[in-house]
Amino acid sequence: MDPLAPSKAAFYSAILPGLGQAVNKKYWKIPIVYAALGTSIYLYMDNDRNYKRYRKAYKRRLSGFTDDEFYGEGSIPLLSNEALIRAQQTLRRNKELSLLITIGLYALNIIDANVDAHLLQYNVDKNLAVNPFVDFDTPDTSAQLGLSINFNF
Repeated sequence: MDPLAPSKAAFYSAILPGLGQAVNKKYWKIPIVYAALGTSIYLYMDNDRNYKRYRKAYKRRLSGFTDDEFYGEGSIPLLSNEALIRAQQTLRRNKELSLLITIGLYALNIIDANVDAHLLQYNVDKNLAVNPFVDFDTPDTSAQLGLSINFNF
């Protein structure tokens, strides 16, 4: 039993996500870690890219140009200035939420490696079991419920 194993696993997982799970020999968790972090980073980047598109179009409209991608053909815009403002607000909120989720998943990766390393140090013997036992009272045939703890040495 290595008392420093949990801190070692957490440190490795903080340096490179998934490395703490590899130290704990839980290799099946590594793709889950990268899928979760990759998805949240992708959503952040996608929301940021769309936010910049709407922001650029709104700035061009304020400057008096009518050649942005949301103006369309003719003199009537496809999206009004208010719609561009609402889209920017929604995308900024989604971008910030994606960033918070990414940070949370990164922290969860570290916590998982730490807790898993702690749990690897516990005795998980096959003799440790909970066996239910129902004792029927023979005189009146009613079931008696109770709890007993038996230690076998």
